[in-house]
Order: sequence, then C-alpha cells, then structure tokens
Amino acid sequence: MRELISRLLLNHNSSSTNCGVNTLYHLSDWSQDNCKGESETVGFRQGKSPVQMSPDNQNNSNDPRKVASGYHESVLLNEVTHYLAPDNDKLFLDATLGGGGHSEQLLKRGARVIGLDQDPAALSFAKSRLSSYDDKFGAIQGNFRDFGEILSTIGITGLDGLLLDLGISSRQVDDAERGFSFSKPGPLDMRMDPDAEITAAELINNCEEEELARVFYEYGEERASRRIASAIVERRKDKFFECTTDLASLVESIIPRRGKRHPATRVFQALRIAVNNELRVLEEALAEVPKWLRPGGRLVIISFHSLEDRIVKSYLKRCSRSIIDRPEWPEPKQNPDYCFKLVMQKGVIPTKDEVRDNPRARSARLRVAERLPIQVSNTD
Repeated sequence: MRELISRLLLNHNSSSTNCGVNTLYHLSDWSQDNCKGESETVGFRQGKSPVQMSPDNQNNSNDPRKVASGYHESVLLNEVTHYLAPDNDKLFLDATLGGGGHSEQLLKRGARVIGLDQDPAALSFAKSRLSSYDDKFGAIQGNFRDFGEILSTIGITGLDGLLLDLGISSRQVDDAERGFSFSKPGPLDMRMDPDAEITAAELINNCEEEELARVFYEYGEERASRRIASAIVERRKDKFFECTTDLASLVESIIPRRGKRHPATRVFQALRIAVNNELRVLEEALAEVPKWLRPGGRLVIISFHSLEDRIVKSYLKRCSRSIIDRPEWPEPKQNPDYCFKLVMQKGVIPTKDEVRDNPRARSARLRVAERLPIQVSNTD
C-alpha cells in the first residue's frame, strides 16, 4: 500500500537527524585543521558494538583486490585509485566504505580517508583491516545521503575526492541472515542499516498488488511485474512470506529459468532498492557533492545497474554543461549547475581479467568528474 511506502520514505528522511553524531568509530586528530577537537571513540547507535570480524583469515594474495576476499573484492580498484590520484595529505571521503579495499589503496599512498557506511558489520571489519592507518583514517556509521551534515559535525571543510561504490558487498549477499540472496534460505530483510524499520517482508506482506507491481517494474525493470505481484497477493492469503527462498521459488514458478540468471534477480533488486530507498538517497547525495569538493577534487562513482547509472549519468551531464538551451527560450543561457568537467565521456568497465576473477564485477561502470574552480563554474 502506498501508505507503507510513504512511511518508508518518512523514516529514511527522519533518520538523517542522527547524521553520524555520536557514531565516530575511530578518528584520530588530523594533522591539518580539517577536524575540530580531539579524537574520540564512542559506541554505535543504541550503544551496541557489532561483533568484530578479523581479516586475518584471508587469502594472502598479492592482488590487492583479493586481500579482503573474506569480506568483499573491491571492484575497479586500480581504476579508482588512478582517477582519485591520492597523495600525501589529500583528504578523501569513501562514502561507501564496505570492507575498506578502496580506502586501503588511498591510505597506502599517503592520503587521509574518512570512511562512511551504514552497516556496522562493515565498519567493524574495516576498522580491523585499517587499524595500522589510525592516524590517517576515521570511520563513521551513517548513510551517505547525510555525508554533508556528518562532515560539518566533525569539522571538515572540504575534500580532495569522494568515492561512491554503489554495489552491495559480497559479505552482505553471502550472509543469509541479511536476506539479500535468493540462493540461501534466510529472513526477508534486505536492510543495509539493521536499525532501519522497514524490511522486505513487510513490503511483500503488506503492499497492495498495484504497488508491488510498480516496485518490481520501476526498480527491477521486471516485465512480469503484474503476474508476480498477483501471485504474491494470492499466496499471502494463506501464508505470509518470511523466507528468501520461499519468495524466490514463487517467482521461479511464474518465470521459468533461462540461462544463468535466476528468475527472481530483478524482484530481489527491486525490493532491496525500495527497502533502502537507494535511488532517492543517491540523488540527495549527488546534490551535496559540489559543496564539498575543492577545485580539482574528483567525484568517482561505481554503479551496478542501469537505474542508478542513469541517475549518475544524467547528473554529470547536467552539471558539466556551461550553456543550456531549450526550444522555448529566445537564446541559450548560462547553466547555474555548471560545476564539473567530465574526465571521460563514457564510463569505464572492468577488464575481462577482473570479470573472470570476480564475476560480480561484470555489471560495474565507473564515471569520473572533476570539480571546476568556483569562478569558472559560476561564470562561463
């Protein structure tokens, strides 16, 4: 029902008031005036610290992508490092910290990094992995839509680069209890932030048929959205959905399996996007980026499906045009949103070797933009 979706959006918006306050993980006093006050270590929301996950039992491969294979293989790692161009005392925000693979490469090159993630398990892992960089690394629990307010809270005034890796981590997919995977039985959860209120089960078991069909079609681009929604509503009259494989089996009974892709892939993507409000979160975060990047600073974004890549591509296109024009205007006008230059016109995709080693990287696409000097972006 639309009331449930509205409540979901309201909860996401109201949660921004926390914006990382009292969620400092570990943040040493920066060597420059980028942070106010002394470093501190405090607890997570609700005073709960997640179970530590040590990276010690990992494959000690020389490939830095696989150093944290126990958590997640970082996608397009060399490309991200190249385009962010880390150097001594540059300050970066890894707004989707995950297992810390990208951050580690930046730190190795002398940069300072603030890591942000709403998943406490990811923060716990990254803290352990990056503990040797404690004087240059800090991690905070929060949603990247709130990064501006979080940075203000800790006294940061500008960034030399910002990374958004929009993919779900392998650890989250492989953990059946998180409910992201249709291949393992687990609760229909799908919350990136375990403190969030709405789960996939609540959406599946309460939304009206029309609303479910809309979610599957708009967020999953599922052509059989109406048939699937109808079957879900009919089935839940007898029993609510609680298990991931239960829902996956129902979808597979409607859409026969063809090729390697599971028939429930698009449905699970749609539910995950809806539960975590991913597209709106991305739009809100992008709107904040120009305020925080210093001239020459770079925005690097990795997307994994067409919906989010479309948002990123449209945003960068709109903000990289100095002049805009419309048929109804008597003449072209200066673009008030002009603040970036595109580092490349087309996105970068993983090499064949990377896809072979990490098949989950196959749909990744990286886009890069560089912040223009303020006087250039304001006037052509």
